[in-house]
Amino acid sequence: MFKSIPTNRIVLITALLATGGLAGGCSSIDRLASIGERPALSAIENPTTQPGYKPVQMPMPKPEVASYNANSLWRNGSRAFFRDQRAAKVGDIMTVTVNFTDKANIANQTQRSRSSSEDSGITDFAGSKLLTGNAAQVLPGRLLSTDSTSTADGKGSVQRQEALQTSVAAVVTQVLPNGNLVVEGKQEIRVNFEVRELIVAGIVRPEDIQSDNTIDSSKIAQARIAYGGRGQITDVQQPRYGQQVMDVLLPF
Repeated sequence: MFKSIPTNRIVLITALLATGGLAGGCSSIDRLASIGERPALSAIENPTTQPGYKPVQMPMPKPEVASYNANSLWRNGSRAFFRDQRAAKVGDIMTVTVNFTDKANIANQTQRSRSSSEDSGITDFAGSKLLTGNAAQVLPGRLLSTDSTSTADGKGSVQRQEALQTSVAAVVTQVLPNGNLVVEGKQEIRVNFEVRELIVAGIVRPEDIQSDNTIDSSKIAQARIAYGGRGQITDVQQPRYGQQVMDVLLPF
C-alpha cells in the first residue's frame, strides 16, 4: 500500500518546483536552443553604454593652471617633452600583462580545557533530617555542591595556490581630472565548444605605462580581474538549478 503524502509536504514540493522552473526557465530554453551549436562570442560593444556602467569617482587634487615661461619650450605640469604613442586619452589601447601568483598556507589549532568543582560539605541544613515524606525528598542529599567540565578543541588549515599569466588589450574609457586613466579590457577565446573569458579593469597612472605601451597588472589600482569560461565543460561542472534551489532553501 502507498502512504499518503501530507498536504504541507505537497505544497512545499510544488513551491520548490515552481521556484526552480521560474529561475531556470529562460536558461533552460536558451540551452535547448543552443544544443549542438558552438557558444557564441559576445559582440564588441562600448563599455560605457552597458547597463550598470558608472563613471569612476576618486579623490582628486586641486587643478593646476598651465603656465609657460618666456623663451622656453617646456610647459609646467607636463610629463614629457616629446609626444609618445602610449595610451593617454579615451579610446586609446594599451596592453595589460596579467601576472597573478597567489600562494597561502595557514594552519591554526586551539585547545581549551576547564574543570571546576565546588563542595560545601553541608548534608543537614535547617533540620532537614526531621522532615519526612515528600518534604524530605525536596531537599538534595548535599547542599551547595556543583561540578562542571568544559573542553574545546579546534583545528583549521588553508592551503591555496593560484597562478595566472596572460596579456589582454584594454581600452581607455575615462580620463580622470588628475590624468589617471580608467581602462577596461575583455578577451574571449573559443576552443571547440568552450569559451574562455578574461576581463581586466581598473585605474592606471600614465607614468606606469612602459615605453612599449604595456603595463603590469600589479600597478593597476582598484583592479578587477575575472577569468572564467562558458560552454559544455563549464556547464557539466555546474550543479543543476534544482539542486541549487534545494541548497539555498534546505536548512541542513
